[in-house]
Amino acid sequence: MAFGLGVLGLAPGVLWAMTPKELGAAIRGRAGPIGIARPTKAELDAMMARFPDH
Repeated sequence: MAFGLGVLGLAPGVLWAMTPKELGAAIRGRAGPIGIARPTKAELDAMMARFPDH
């Protein structure tokens, strides 16, 4: 929500009306040609171990 409203500057109604696919495209468009770095499996496993769901 913070990224959509603050960084992308979307109106709340527009943000909530977007599909996840549309929001992903907007985020990728904002990131430019470099893209958004995704965590590796090892990084994701480490984060999940550090912050388990309870």
